[in-house]
Order: sequence, then structure tokens, then C-alpha cells
Amino acid sequence: MSKKPNNLDTIRHISHQNLKEDYEVNEVIELTKKLISIDSSDPGAYESQIERYIYTWLTERITVSAKNLPVDVKVDEIEPLEGRRCLKATIPGTTDKAAFILLCHLDTVMLGNGWNPDTPALGAILKDGRIYGRGACDMKGGMACAMLAFSDALNEIAHRNQAPHRSISLVCTCDEEDFMRGSEAAIAAGWLTANQWILDTEPTDGYIRMAHKGRTWFELTFRGQTAHASTPWRGADAIAACAEAISYIRDAIVSLPRDAELGKTTVTFGQIKGGYRPYVVPDSCTVWIDIRLVPPTTPDDAKKIVDAAITHAEKVVTKTHGFYKITGNRPAISSHINSPLLLAICKSTQHICGEKADLKIFTGYSDSAVVAGKCHNPNCASYGPGSLEIAHKPNEYVPITDLWRVHAVFSDLLKNIMWDDS
Repeated sequence: MSKKPNNLDTIRHISHQNLKEDYEVNEVIELTKKLISIDSSDPGAYESQIERYIYTWLTERITVSAKNLPVDVKVDEIEPLEGRRCLKATIPGTTDKAAFILLCHLDTVMLGNGWNPDTPALGAILKDGRIYGRGACDMKGGMACAMLAFSDALNEIAHRNQAPHRSISLVCTCDEEDFMRGSEAAIAAGWLTANQWILDTEPTDGYIRMAHKGRTWFELTFRGQTAHASTPWRGADAIAACAEAISYIRDAIVSLPRDAELGKTTVTFGQIKGGYRPYVVPDSCTVWIDIRLVPPTTPDDAKKIVDAAITHAEKVVTKTHGFYKITGNRPAISSHINSPLLLAICKSTQHICGEKADLKIFTGYSDSAVVAGKCHNPNCASYGPGSLEIAHKPNEYVPITDLWRVHAVFSDLLKNIMWDDS
């Protein structure tokens, strides 16, 4: 199958006006709008304010339910970076069944320019069935769905007066949009492990996504020697050497084998810096390289390509010297079609949407992929409202029908797995 699940307005035959009047939809709409209105841009405002808001929201919900809960619900925090916290709310289970984690990141990319006057970056404007604002789909809409699903789980436990068999947690991380130091800290703290079911709420266009290309970042520098541009042979052109290396790397990447699921390895030269003025032979040039790896190509293979590119460039542009450092290294992640988490999500999307969501690759890299790679956890996936194609752009938005769908799927999923026998 390749068909995208229908929007909820088609599935349920609900008009836009009815959606606006529905209490459940209004709750997820209002929470999404509130989260969008809190600036958590990275770099920029960072996560302090939104983390405080969510902490308070969760503790209030837990306090209201506490008198009817047969378990003690905990909210914990860690501070991986100064003033930038991660938080975890946990409903403990009574057995050693795999814990279930709803995983969200608190930060967004910078606010940026190009926003329409009627849909400002922090305006959280509801217009034509969409909520506009920075982070609307990446991932404050998904965070709102996760928060409300966690609250729904509290209510269900209180209603049954029965502790769940499996532990349920909501984990919110910092720094996902940069170096993912929040998820790394959560792993180090034991919050995220190899044996859990981990579902992040990235925008997925109605699909479930598990597979990710690897991501290896190089900072490649060439040193040369300055000279007057009228006598370039007296110097060593570092920019020319860098250009030779770039060309070599591009050709090498094109020749690499494809992966049946993830496609081909790609390379982007995202930033370059060097030189002084047109009439000076440049003695330094640095290029920042992003290589998205697919099996069977490994980070070691990528290093060999860059090493060979340096050797080539030094030979062509004599008296230059190249070196590099690796600034990021994430392994490729494959889908696991027999994952019990995947089966559970499919069951809930079938129930809520009328058909189970299809499985596709994720073109970016997410917090759940960090856990999958570092912990070798096969039960990591992404499912959330909105589209990755809209994320990071001006006039970012999330459809309210997506919010309803994902909130409903999350709540159904938690209800199914808290007392299941799997």
C-alpha cells in the first residue's frame, strides 16, 4: 500500500464548523496554540519557558487525578545544558513489560523571516482549518497530542482504579534541532533505553516512519599560503584545494550503492568560508559537509572518501594541507516490520482512521532515531500531525484534522497497551 490515510474530515464526514465546535478538538487546538505562542527557538529563546509551562500543566493534571489514582505519578527533570531542561512524567506499571514512551522535543528552529503579516511566527493563528506558527508541526502540535493522550491515560487509570501493566511516560527533550544533546542526556540518565517502545511525535504526513538515513558531518579545512594574485605560483590556493576535494567527494558519493529502503547516499556542502579579497591567494578555506549515509556505506567509508579527497586535492594544488574533524555522526536506521510497537500503532490507526497507516522512511533524523542508533532499540518510530515538508519554513502550519487524528490515535494506543498481554 502507498495511500496516505484520509484526513479525519473525510473519514468521519465532519464539517470544519463541527470540528471547531467539538470540545475534544478545541482542547487540542487551544493547547497547540498555547505551545506555539511560547518562543522556544534554538538558537534564540531556547526551552526554559516552555519546559516550565509543560511541567506546571502536567503537575496540575496529575494533582487533579491523584486522589483517584492507584499509583504515584512522578515528574522528573534533568539539565543537559545550562538553563535548558528535559522532563519526564511517568505512570509506573506493575509488570516488567516494555515501557512505552511518548517522546517530544521542546525546541524549534529559529523564527526566521518571510512570515505573512496575518500569520506571524508566534501568533498561533487558526485560519482555514490550520494553525500557523513556528513549531506548529515540528512539533508543538505533536507535543499537544502527546500531552493530552498522557492526560487521557491518567483519566482511564483513575476510572478503572487499576494500575497499568506497562509503564507509560512522556519525555520532552531540549536541543533536538541542533545537536540532540537532550535525547543523549535522557539516554545517559536511563530515561530512554534499549528495551522500551519509543514513539516520537514528528510530523509524518499520516504515515508511520522508522527508517532514517545516517548523518555524518565533516568540518574540512585546507591551509595554503598567501601571495599576490598576479603571482599565484608564489602561494598555495586553499580555496582551489577545497574545490578539488568537493568535486572528488561529489563524484565518490554518486558511485556508492543504493539501499532498497533508504535509497542513495547524498552529500551537501552546507557552508564554506575562506579567503580575504579577490587579489589575495587564500591561505585558508573550510567547508562544512553533511553526508546522509545508507547501508552498506558506513561512517568509516565516508571517512575514507574524505581522506582520499584530501590526498587528491593536495596533489593537484601543491603546498596545501587538508585536515578535518567529525562534528556529528549518526548511524542509518532500518525499519523493523515485526516490531510490536509498529503493530500496536497500526492497530490504533486502523481503529481511528479506518485503515492502518503505511510505513515509510523518515528523511530527517529524530530523537527516536538517536535512541534506535545508540541503544540498538528496534521499537522506535515516528507518528505525528502535519508534514515535514512544511517544517522549518515561514508560515509553518498544522491542520486541525491532523491534531484530532493523532490525539485520537495516541489515546487509543495507550488504552490498548496499558493492560495488554503482549
